[in-house]
Order: sequence, then structure tokens, then C-alpha cells
Amino acid sequence: MQYCTLQARLEADWFRARFTSSPVASSKPTDVRLSPNSFDRYYDFHFASIDCVAFGDLCSAHDVAAYPTFSLYKDAQLVKKFDGHKDMEGLSHFVEETLESIRPGSRPKGGIKLPEPGARSVDTEAGPDNPVEKDKDPARGKAAGARLKEALATKSASASAKNSKETVKPKSAAPPPTSKSKKPTSTPNLGGASVSLSQESFQKLVTNTQDPWFVKFYAPWCHHCQAMAPSWAQMAKELQGKLNIGEVNCDVEVRLCKDVHVKAYPTIHFFRGGERVEYDGLRGLGDLVNYAKKALDVGKGVEYVDAVAFKEMEETEEVIFLYFYDHATTSEDFQALERLTLSLVGHAKLVKTNSSILAEKFRISTWPRLLVSRDGRPSYYNALSPQDMRDFRAVLSWMQSVWLPIVPELTASNSREIMTGKYVVLGILAREREKEFELDKKEIKNAALDWMEKQTHQFQLERQELRDSKQLRIEEAEDRGDQRALRNAKSIHIDISEDDKKQVGFAWVDGVFWERWIRTTYGINVAVDGEKVVINDEDNHRYWDQTISGAPIVPSRTSILETIPKITSNPPQIHSKSTTGFLGHMYFSARGGATSHPFITFGLIVGLAVGAFWGRGRIRRSRGGSGGGFFYLDGKEGWLNGGSPNGKAD
Repeated sequence: MQYCTLQARLEADWFRARFTSSPVASSKPTDVRLSPNSFDRYYDFHFASIDCVAFGDLCSAHDVAAYPTFSLYKDAQLVKKFDGHKDMEGLSHFVEETLESIRPGSRPKGGIKLPEPGARSVDTEAGPDNPVEKDKDPARGKAAGARLKEALATKSASASAKNSKETVKPKSAAPPPTSKSKKPTSTPNLGGASVSLSQESFQKLVTNTQDPWFVKFYAPWCHHCQAMAPSWAQMAKELQGKLNIGEVNCDVEVRLCKDVHVKAYPTIHFFRGGERVEYDGLRGLGDLVNYAKKALDVGKGVEYVDAVAFKEMEETEEVIFLYFYDHATTSEDFQALERLTLSLVGHAKLVKTNSSILAEKFRISTWPRLLVSRDGRPSYYNALSPQDMRDFRAVLSWMQSVWLPIVPELTASNSREIMTGKYVVLGILAREREKEFELDKKEIKNAALDWMEKQTHQFQLERQELRDSKQLRIEEAEDRGDQRALRNAKSIHIDISEDDKKQVGFAWVDGVFWERWIRTTYGINVAVDGEKVVINDEDNHRYWDQTISGAPIVPSRTSILETIPKITSNPPQIHSKSTTGFLGHMYFSARGGATSHPFITFGLIVGLAVGAFWGRGRIRRSRGGSGGGFFYLDGKEGWLNGGSPNGKAD
């Protein structure tokens, strides 16, 4: 432990100073690291230390209850723990006794000379200050070695028996080490071609290695696969010597494609060390190459940044996830962090830091801590304990909810993520008009930041009002001495979230590139009408393109911020337009009304049902009260009038 004063006095100087000499005297100078006469090679005895602040789980698994603790291991099995005096003499006697059992008769008869406290070297040829009378009989040394082997065998047997009986692992047990293949020394993709993979070769080359692979799962009859084939082959050439490229024919390798959960063709996955992430971007050559290069950067691990490097990164990256750690962060925390990198490829940058300057800037007081910085605006992942930071799925789910820039570009790959579930202020811009394009983007971003700030402030006020109301109930109950009311007031749980209301997002789209879709959906032609803004509600297939005064919404902070509240009110104060036509508009309007007013809708349905039942009864009664009726008699021909009692039948 770093704060243990006793350990500081027993620093590893004592064995470094003594046990680096040659066990057997030799007149020929040799390299200590390579010589078979070196201490490590002669005794096969090594020293190591573990920082229990950084690796608390590991120390708990090995029953470390006090600091410092000294233990002797052989072949990953605990032989014995040192229980003598924790000073230089006691530890030296413990080590000398062990070395003598390994190589009987090899240790000095009178003992060794111990270094002075703090010394970095010692005269290895000098005798001890206080010689210890030892019996250096080799027979006794062999007997000590036999006792050591017997103790080790007994320890190993008892451990095996214990493991065979146990059905539940203790909570403090360290997880078993995962076997990982060594990183390849050969250059990937030497031929610059896509490799056809079978079930066996896939397992050998992809699953059981740490090599990164970009793999396409396809079917020969698939038209989309045929169209993508030239780009895939060209990508393999451009990534020659950098990344392995492969492909799997799902008509042949049916089982393999089923194991990978391939449901459509083509499906593309990036693999690394047994983990994979699906590529869902565009299938052009440039898109594939850019994604592959970003995925390769992930293999380097989570990058460390200081305050200067982070400031430079903010100028080029729109979204940055920043992980704060300190000396107590464990290896399990870092392993959980590394698992996140693959899922962030093509979305955002993940870096780590222990900079006190950045911790002060973002007001970090607990470690580890994770935040996302979007255009300098931080949002924090709320974790109650370090264990929550290791919950891969929970952390990744939060990352996916915030990994878009504040004002992202709308593309085919992210359109569903951007447009679904919220109002979207969509700027229809022309990238080719560079000056206007930059100004309009800046205006939309400023409007987004102002709106987010306003919503955060409003959320804080609403939450504070609920807290004040709860406190008022508590005070009233205390004044009346009503214990029941007091308990009820204290049990009130304030559960309010910013996501309770339908959120407003911001994005922009290239009106020239997507001219046909924009013209058919919103009736806007950027070349003729200029840059415009629409507010889209994809859930109800409607949009707004005018302000409350009837003027078009333009890329202006004032125009946008004045219009949003009029649209998000219930009901909207501005008439919407449909993206689907008249019948679709009627359907989605009715569905939207039912969703917004469920009780009124339920009442209308009940009223219609009661009215229909009552009307049906009146119709039946009116028919049953008529003067005559006709009956068809089986086996008789003709119809008989069974009407009035005074009637006459022939």
C-alpha cells in the first residue's frame, strides 16, 4: 500500500541489494540477466509486489487483511505466508530458509550481510555483522526441500478438493484469467484482397486471435451484395498491410451466419479479440475505408490526454467521452473501459485522464467518473459506485443516448436515430454556399444551446418546486403533530426526469445532395427557396415550416426559439402539415389526439359503444311491433300471412 509506513521502511532495496550477485563464485564476468549463474536462473526465485489500492479485488481474493503481507507461491499455489518479525532480519531468515530448501548447501554458512536502511547496494562478499551458526549439512538441506515439496503437494491437493466441492464462488474471488492469444507479428492483409472464410478458417483466423478483421456476410444472389462487391474489393487493396478483410458466403456457411445472427444481406461486422460490432453506415468505398481506419485506431487502446491535449482535441472533435481515474482505479475498471471502444467506432472519441486541471474544470470529486463533452458542454454519467462504472450495457446505453453532436448532419445511416421519438429542428442548408453554410450552422447551434440551457433551467425549477412542496407538507405535519401525515410526507419520492416530456433535437441536412427527398417531403427547393428550417415530428408524420406570424422559419436563433414553444404546446398553436398526404394526415392526427388525451378518447369510445348498443335495441323494438309477419313452412309451398287475428286463411 502506498500509505503504509512499515512497508516504506521495508522497501524492496534489501533483496535488490543482496540477491543480484552470482550464487556461485566465478572469475569470468558475465551478463547477470543472461548468465545461468544469476540469482533468478539459479534458484528460479523471484520477487514481486502488488499495490492493494489499485488492485483491491485481487488482494481480497488472496485474503490480504493487513499491510504489508508477504506470501510465498510456487506454480500459482500458495505455499505459506510469512508470520515472523516484519523487519530486515526476519525477512532475510525467511528467504534464506526457502533458498536453502531449493538448492541445499548453496547459502553462506554464517548468513549474509544485510544492507543499511535506505542503502542501494551491499558488499556481497562480506560476512554478516552477527554470524548465525547454521548446520549446512546437505542432507538436512535435502530434507528441508522434501518438506517444502510435501507442503506444496498438500496445499495443491486440498485446493483441488475444495474447488471440486464448491458450487458457488465467493463474492470476493477474483475472476479467472482469460486466455488471450498473442498479438500477431505478421503483417495483415499481405495480398490486398478479401479472404473467403469458412467455418474452420473463421474460427482459426478471427475468433481465436486478437487480429482485427472487417468481414462481409453475403449471398451470391443478393443484388445489394453484387453492387457492393467492387467497393469491397477496392477497399481490401487500399487497406493492404493494415487490416484483414474477409467475406463469408452464407449460402455455403449457413451455420456460421446463423451463429453471427445474420438476418439481411449484406451484413458487415468488425471483429477484434472475440468481440464484434456491426457496421450500419453507407456502403461506398470512402465510407468503408474511413470506418475501417477509425476501427484500427481503437486497437491502440484508450488514449491518455492531459489538459493541453484535451483542449486541442476539442477543436477537432464534436463529441468526446472523458474518463477520469486516480490511483485507486483498478484493473477491472480499465478492462471495462476498454470494452467500450469498439462500440464507439464512427461515433465519438473516448479518452482517459488523471489531470487535476481537467478534474477542477469539470468539478470532478469522485473517481472513476465518465462524462461527455459536446461543444464544451458536459453531461455526466450518474454512477453510484465503481461497480456501476463496470456495467458495460448500462454505460454503453447512456453513451448511445448522448453520442450525437448537438447539431449533427442528417444522413441515411443516422436518420432513424435522429428523427424518431422527438421534435427535430432541421436546417435545410446548401453546403456549396460556404459562407452562408457556416453562418447558418452557427445560428442553429446557438439556438440549440440556448434551448437546452432554458430547458435545463426549467427542469431544475420544476424539481425545486416539488421539493418545496414536500418540505411544506413535512412542516405542516410537524406543526400539527400528525405522525401519520409526517410519515406520508417523508415517503414522497420525487421522480422527475428531463425525458418525461417529448424532447427537441437539432440537425441539419444538405439540401442539394438530398434535393429530391426534401422537395417531395417538405416541398422545399434550396436552389430556388434558399436555406430554410422545418420542425419535424416523425412519430406523427407532420412538420411545421412557418412561424406564428405565417412567415417561413429561417436559420435564425430568434426565428427558431420563438417557434418551438408554439409547436411543443398541447395542442400546437401553429397548424401542421403532413408528410404522407390527406388520409395519412387524418390517421396520424387521430392517433396523436388519442395519445395526447387518453381519458377523453376512452370516454368517446365508451360513448360510441353505448350509443351503438342503444340504437340497435330501438331498431329491434321498432321491427318487432309491426302488424304482420311471414313464416316459411317446411314441406309446404307458398307463404302464409300470419298477421291480424281477424285475418282469414284459405
